[in-house]
Amino acid sequence: MDDCSSLKELPTSIGQLNVLQELNLLKCFSLHELRTFIGQLNALQELNLLKCSSLHELPTSIGQLNSLQNVDLLNCSKLKELPTYICQLNALKNRHLPRCLRLQKLLASVGQLNALQNFHLWVCLSLQELPTSIGQLNALKILHLQGCSRLQKLPSSIGQFNALQDFDLWGCLNLQNLPTSIGQLIALQNIDLSSCSKLQELPTSIGQLSELQNIDL
Repeated sequence: MDDCSSLKELPTSIGQLNVLQELNLLKCFSLHELRTFIGQLNALQELNLLKCSSLHELPTSIGQLNSLQNVDLLNCSKLKELPTYICQLNALKNRHLPRCLRLQKLLASVGQLNALQNFHLWVCLSLQELPTSIGQLNALKILHLQGCSRLQKLPSSIGQFNALQDFDLWGCLNLQNLPTSIGQLIALQNIDLSSCSKLQELPTSIGQLSELQNIDL
């Protein structure tokens, strides 16, 4: 159903599609909400809401999608917060929240996403901090925060990312320092700190990153 720019809502009968694996709502610019029946799609693995620019919230029933592996919320510019229940998605591997311009914070329960491998948050202009619980994402390999210009600091718990390989902080204009715990990222291969204009120094612990191959300043 991608590019159905005038579509305002989905019929409740979609909740009866028991074997539906992918729901693509790309560029449904007029879609302003997903109703609770979305939680009935037990086989759903892919949910694409890219450029649903009128979508202002997600239903709590999204936490019932036990098979969901990928959710894309790129350019959902009116989305201010995520329902707590989204952190119950134990199968979720990829979460894309780029250009969620009004998203101010992540849920404290984000650490419950045990299978999450890729987390993209670039250009979330209202995001000011990350919850401490984010360090519990033991499977996380990629964390992209580029363009989160209001982000001022990172929690020391990021040192718990034992699987993290790619860390992108490009354009985090207000980031003033890095926690010393960054030296604990034993799998880190790439880190991008370019255009972090307020970053005055790097912690000496960065020398402990034995797998680091690329650093961009």
